[in-house]
Formats: sequence, C-alpha cells, structure tokens
Amino acid sequence: MQKLVLLGLVAIAAAGCGNVSDNGGDDLPPPGDSMELPDSPPPPPGYTRLIGRTWSLAAGQQDVYRCVRVTVPQDTYITSIMAQAPLGTHHTVFSFASGNAAGSDGEQDCSAGTLGMVMIYASGVGTSPLDFPADVGVKIAAGTQIHLNLHLYNASDVALAGDSAILVKAQPTPPPMLAEMVFAGTGNFSIPSNNQPYTKTTSCTVNSPYRLFAVWPHMHQLATHQKVELIHSGTTTVLHDLAYSFTEQRYYLKSPEVQLQQNDQVRVSCTWVNNTGASVGFGESSNAEMCFTGLYRYPAANAGLFSCLGF
Repeated sequence: MQKLVLLGLVAIAAAGCGNVSDNGGDDLPPPGDSMELPDSPPPPPGYTRLIGRTWSLAAGQQDVYRCVRVTVPQDTYITSIMAQAPLGTHHTVFSFASGNAAGSDGEQDCSAGTLGMVMIYASGVGTSPLDFPADVGVKIAAGTQIHLNLHLYNASDVALAGDSAILVKAQPTPPPMLAEMVFAGTGNFSIPSNNQPYTKTTSCTVNSPYRLFAVWPHMHQLATHQKVELIHSGTTTVLHDLAYSFTEQRYYLKSPEVQLQQNDQVRVSCTWVNNTGASVGFGESSNAEMCFTGLYRYPAANAGLFSCLGF
C-alpha cells in the first residue's frame, strides 16, 4: 500500500497545466509550428533558483516525467518557496534525493515513482508560494542532494517547451526552528457514480507535540470540499473547512499557529461528486482521486511522509 500511496502523491496532475508562472497559452504557436525553448523568466524579487530543468513536448505528448538532481554545496535554510511552472507543467515534487531518486547530479528521464521519501514541497495547478513563519525554515545541509520530479502534459496540437524550477528565499544561518512536511489523509475509498456528495473521513494519532503553520489540501477533479479537524481531549477544533478547487491548490497559513499534543487526533474529511458513470477510487491519474492534506509543522522530528495516513 505504501508504494501505491507514493505513486499517488506524485501525481499532482489534471486537465489544466501550470500554476504560478502559467502563461495561459497566449504564446502558443499556430497548429503545426514548433516551439523553441523560451527564455526563463527572472525570479520574483527576493527569490533565487534552487533546482530546475528545461523540457520539451511534442504535440499531444502526455504523462511525461522528467527529473533533475543537484547537490547543494552549503547549508541552506529555506524561508519561502514557490514553483516556476509554465504551461505544460502538471506538477512539481521537490524532495531530498534517496532510494531510486539518488544518483549522479544532472537531468534524467524518470517515472511517477522517482522521488525521495522525504518531501520538501509539492505544487499542483495554481499552487501559491509558501512563506514560512518568522524564525522557521527548512534545512538543506551542505553536501545534500535534492531532487525535482516534473510531471509534464501537453493536451494541445502544438509543441510545448519550458523551464520548470523551484524558487526559494533562503538564508545561510539557521533559524530558531526547523520545519517539516507530512501528509494526512487516506487512499481507501470508492466514490459511487450517483451525482451525489460522497465523503470519506479518516484520522491519525499525533505521536509527539508540534505546531502547525500551514495546510495544503490535495484532491483531484471530482473533489468539492475538504475539512481538517483537531481532536484534543474530546474537543474538536476545525483547522480547515473550505470548498475545493482543483485549479487553485493553495497553501493555507494558520494564524494563529495551532499547537498539537501527543495523542491528539487529526481528522481529514474529503468530499467528491461523481457523475462519470463508474465508481472512482484512489490513483495517480487525474481520472482517479486522492484525499490528502499536507501539514507543515515544527519542530522537525524526521517523521516519515506517510506518518499521518489512515487506511
């Protein structure tokens, strides 16, 4: 099941492409023309490029995975992060290189499951930049290899080319608190095709205290709503309760931050409406579904990415 979840987590793909840097298709050439690799836009003020690569897709070329590995030469403490995701970029998955994601620095063709098990950041369609709280950051130690997995998708009848990257604000000195990201949710559901709301709820137990500062709901195209709750000593507090839009996969900062204690429960409820004519379950395709919430928290405890998933 862990392998299934891993493949699903990296499939942040759907009918629309691009997010922060999407050009909306205005610069596409006429059908039949080729597209030369465009110049990469300069990073927004204060951001620098940490990792990225260029790519090209033939007309109609879909579900292509391209990866790149880079070794970071000095201690780096990320305080803000965003994806440069031009048209054709379905998702970015940014992780520490390990397992099948490790190897020589450079660019590689890859697959959906090529990524490290410790994720730093993920983006889908319309994902917003993530600014960490003051005095909080993610550490990349000197000599650490990082990995970027791109899912590329061209549904048009013209060639596409682009430069996708992770842009960061960073500092050379450690902040007082180091953060990490884990996922809460489930892969155990089957959504009936009856054009009615269907909700799946799961929960997990907190193993050690932490402060939550951001949540990132991630579902697919049938999704309509997600709710995240904290249960402490029998009292329920709502952490997130909003309609879900696949084309606006935002990070939601928690202000004030939320303190969670050992043995608290995190409960995630995902709602979909299915009128496809067939039941839909968990999977990496945009025609399948997911029920995940990314939890950004501190202090980092070297927890596994799947430490808060229920099945």
